[in-house]
Parts: sequence; structure tokens; C-alpha cells
Amino acid sequence: MLENKSFKELLRASFKSEDTEEWLDVYFTRPIGLAFALMWHKLGVSPNSITILSIFLGIGAGYMFYFQDIWHNIAGVLLLMFANFCDSTDGQLARLTNQRSMKGRCLDGFAGDAWFVAIYLAIILRIWYQPMPGTGEVWGFWSLALAAVAGIVSHAPQSSLSDYYRQIHLYFLLGKEGSELDSYEAEHTIVESLKGKKGVFWDRAFHSNYQGYCKGQEKRTPEFQKLHKALKERYGSVERIPQEWKEEFLKGSRPLMPFTNFLTFNSRAILIYITCLLNCPWVYLLVEIIFYNVLYVYMHKRHEDLCKEMLAKLNE
Repeated sequence: MLENKSFKELLRASFKSEDTEEWLDVYFTRPIGLAFALMWHKLGVSPNSITILSIFLGIGAGYMFYFQDIWHNIAGVLLLMFANFCDSTDGQLARLTNQRSMKGRCLDGFAGDAWFVAIYLAIILRIWYQPMPGTGEVWGFWSLALAAVAGIVSHAPQSSLSDYYRQIHLYFLLGKEGSELDSYEAEHTIVESLKGKKGVFWDRAFHSNYQGYCKGQEKRTPEFQKLHKALKERYGSVERIPQEWKEEFLKGSRPLMPFTNFLTFNSRAILIYITCLLNCPWVYLLVEIIFYNVLYVYMHKRHEDLCKEMLAKLNE
């Protein structure tokens, strides 16, 4: 199947959608990822195996960012770039060969978390004994506090909600099959069905963790949950929702897609590269806490306002 199409056709088919792809991915990451995907496909390597490889590359990148010399940092940049190529490759290969799965998607999410946990730990240890700018005090436990706020309070919720908004957009754009819009209710049902069964420990652990992830996304999007419930009650499925209504929603959602892209990988990676090479990674943590949170709050408010407005029109 893959051999019968040109590289350009395969590249286009490997995109999630024109609306949700970032320009850096379209012109740089995705073409390289596709080249790797075709190679791995010929070798019979599965998407999940590529994801596991990306975990080791990303953790290796974090280790390299611990050092302050430029050569270790350049190695960290290259390792993180290759980890990202693998991350792109596994998704592209899964879409082109119809090997998409929820477990694969969650493994993909875990891979990204593993990269950044390693990077945040490296930054903490790297600046621990460095003096804070304008003071004679070393960072010490302040580096741990700063990284915790940047990683747990800021980065994690920003990324999860950005992913959720992209899936909502794809849901109305491409329908249920073209989206990965999962729900706490569905995941909880699976968890309950696995109770008392033998040999399903890992399946139950996976779905138990994922239901919590979904619940967190839904808790932060009350207006969308109301809208989604009203649409299901009126139309039953997304495919039966009038196209004009979906187009109007997408018109309001489309301007927010650049925010969802900015709040995920590429911008963070570039900022990490620059601040580590300049030996001031603490700047990355501050930008994450201040600037990224401003964008996050704005994106969240805009999306909730859009859902509230569309629900009002639905009820007219």
C-alpha cells in the first residue's frame, strides 16, 4: 500500500489535519519522520517500538543537559531532536498503516513526559550550586521549587489541555474516527469491566491512569462538557450534527490551534536549546511559569467562551 504512493502523497496522508499541524512540523519534522517511518516499515518495526526508542533518546538528552559545556549540550540538542523525529515517526507510521491504538497514544504521551522529567531534573542539578542572578546565594532548593512549578503546575496542564482542544477540533472536523477524543466515562466503564479478572493487571493499571487523565481534562472544560452533552442528546453522534453548525464551531476553534501547538513541544524544545547552550536554563523555567501560563489562560478562556456561545446558538 505504502509503495504505491509518492512521498508527497504519503506525507499529506500522515498529517492529522491541515488545521492542527504546526508549520515547523509540516516543513521539517514530518518529512524527516516520514523518511524514518518508511525505513522502519520495511524493517517490520512497530510504532510502539519506535516510541520506546524515543524514551531512551529523550532521557539521554536530559542527561546531556546536566553538563555546562557546549559539546554535551549540543549532544543533548541532537538527542532530543532525534527523540522528536521518533515521536513524529511512530504517529505517522501508525496512521499510514492503520495501527493506531489508545495504548500507543498513551505510550506516546508517557514518552514525552519521560523526556521532560529527565530534562527538568537535569536543570535542577545543573543550577543547584550556581548563584542566582544579582545575588550571592546559590539556587539550591529554589531550583527544585522553580522546576516543580514549571513542570507540574504549568507544563503538564498546559500540554494536556492543548491536546484536548486539538482532539475536540479534530472531532468536529473529521468525526469520531479522525479524532482521539476519549472520555472519563468510557475509561471508567473499561476499568469496572476488568475488576475481578485475572491476567489483566497492566490493562487495568493503564485504563485506571488514563481515566484520571481524561477526568482532569473534562474538569477544566465545563462549558465544552455542557455543549458536548447537549449535542449527544440532540443528535446522538457527531456525524449527525449539521455541517453548518460544525463549520461555525471550527471557525472559532481554528484560531486557537496555533496556541495549542505553541504550548506543546516545539517552542519548549527551542527555548531549552537556547537557554542550555547559553548556560542559563533557569530562564526557561521562568518563561514557562510566566509567559506560557498567560497564553494558557487566554486559550482556555477563549475556548470556553466559544463553547458557551455555541451552546446558546444550539438552544435558540
